Amino acid sequence: MIARSLRLALPATAAWLLAAAPPALAQTPTQTPATTLAPRDVPARTLPVPATVSPQMQAIIAQPLRTNWDKPPTTPEGWRQLAESNVTAVAPQIPAMAERMRVTIEPSVIDGVRVYTITPAEMPERNRNRLAVHVHGGCYVLNPREAALPEAIFLAGFARMKVIAVDYRMPPDAYFPAALDDAMTVYKAAIRMVPPANLAVFGSSAGGALTLEMMLRAKQEGLPMPGAIAPGTPMSDVTKQGDSFQSNAMVDNVLVSPDGFCDAATRFYANGHDLRDPLLSPVYGDVRGFPPTILTSGTRDLLLSNTVRMHRALRQAGTEAVLQVFEGQSHAQYYRDDRVPEVKEAFDEIGLFFDRHLGR
Repeated sequence: MIARSLRLALPATAAWLLAAAPPALAQTPTQTPATTLAPRDVPARTLPVPATVSPQMQAIIAQPLRTNWDKPPTTPEGWRQLAESNVTAVAPQIPAMAERMRVTIEPSVIDGVRVYTITPAEMPERNRNRLAVHVHGGCYVLNPREAALPEAIFLAGFARMKVIAVDYRMPPDAYFPAALDDAMTVYKAAIRMVPPANLAVFGSSAGGALTLEMMLRAKQEGLPMPGAIAPGTPMSDVTKQGDSFQSNAMVDNVLVSPDGFCDAATRFYANGHDLRDPLLSPVYGDVRGFPPTILTSGTRDLLLSNTVRMHRALRQAGTEAVLQVFEGQSHAQYYRDDRVPEVKEAFDEIGLFFDRHLGR
């Protein structure tokens, strides 16, 4: 009688739901082997530049696919030359960027690891005993020296807190796990400089993966967790699993394809190591006990699924995790230029998240 009464009470609603629902919802689905599932054929289409972002970001979105995305170097010296060309392009921009963001940059060495300390001209009292460690992106092989600095400068400038940027060793001089080892060396020094609860760790792309890998390594070594982390568009699964590796292929104008230069670079860094190792693909690691986390991506990012899956893994493990996804952006374009409104917005969000979770 109870079931009949409920059915009589909502006849129109129930009928509409059954009519609107796809057939699979009207019956219990059966388990289908993945090999028999048909892929979806998508017709060729043209993607306009969205009018829903700033004119500055529209110009970035409108840029063509990265040059030579499908022609990675094939020799160790070729990778070295590519990294050096990256420095040549970025380093001249750093002084003006630092001046606009009102920060100073000081190179030094911490326990044998090259670093840069970025200090804002004005620092609020609450940040004076806080510190952020930055690990740069570049698919583990790009952005050495000054080329590593833009993201670190933006956080220091927008969040007005001190940042130590790690200039970790890269191939062909050092392979996996050299980048992680160097980052951990600086992390261990940082937790002696400030209480761990006052420390943040952040980075994007390979730097986002390294941020997560550092937490896994800290757990392994029994080290305290920092107060918060910000892994941006992390390379959290370098086995190329995830929907956006297909849906955003040839849409992302930075990484372009799952089989492009970043895949080749990661394999070069891994040097034959198992790519499913959580210290290369942290989405497969035990993330229980991780600190509060903010993740960032864009709707055209090849690694959107990497970011989404990492967010879900953290939430499923009981970690406070926030996911911010920006309209139209390809891989890591939220730190392309400090004069772009969306860049300020992204780092303001990260800064607020850090401020909410770090000790004082």
